[in-house]
Amino acid sequence: MKNNKPLIAITGASSGIGLECAKLFSQKGFPVLLMARRLEILQSLNLPNSICSKVDVRNFDELSKAIKDAEIDFGPVELLINNAGIMPIDWYLKQDRQEKMDMIDINLKGIINGMDAVLPKMVENHLGTIINVGSVAGRWTSDWRAVYNASKFGVHAVSEAVRREVSGSGVRISIIAPAIVDSNLLDTSKNPELVLQYKNIKKEINNGLTSAEIADQIYYMYQLPQHVCIKELVISHVNQKI
Repeated sequence: MKNNKPLIAITGASSGIGLECAKLFSQKGFPVLLMARRLEILQSLNLPNSICSKVDVRNFDELSKAIKDAEIDFGPVELLINNAGIMPIDWYLKQDRQEKMDMIDINLKGIINGMDAVLPKMVENHLGTIINVGSVAGRWTSDWRAVYNASKFGVHAVSEAVRREVSGSGVRISIIAPAIVDSNLLDTSKNPELVLQYKNIKKEINNGLTSAEIADQIYYMYQLPQHVCIKELVISHVNQKI
């Protein structure tokens, strides 16, 4: 299982942005490590030069093992797309406490786990790129998303701080911060009234950007010369206000 292109690792690869990244990078001829909790979806893609691993990003050992196993076949991860995330929307006082903790564990701790799994070797090799999927919710707060905002503010903060820490190593740490994307991010929401309101907001901007459009921008950020780092890309449908 050899390939003349470097290994791309993607968390949350079973849906949305992660799924579109998996398909795009595979089409470009890259070997891909696809990680998600829903292994059957990953396997059903039948992508060439792919390794599918059942991974919960909250579990560092699980994530790290998947990466080490894939590197045996394809060499060091050159790009990590740290994408796994959830967004159950609700008012803070009404939201289930476990939902709040899951957002912190998956959206923020999962990002940290991903970086910890690849960054030391990247710094040692003076080569590598980490693209953390943040959000405009990591820059501006909004209704129904208090803890989601907190988790994404954390993603932006840790990305910026670690980028400064490893500057001079040749390793790029970037953030892509989408606004509304037409994905299944609402699937874990249990408040039907707020889900309907959110969907109506999406309809006003033709459901926002597509996951494939975000994947295209992630590919663009990666394929730039290694010395060129887009530190943060905030992106939205032209008609969205924020």
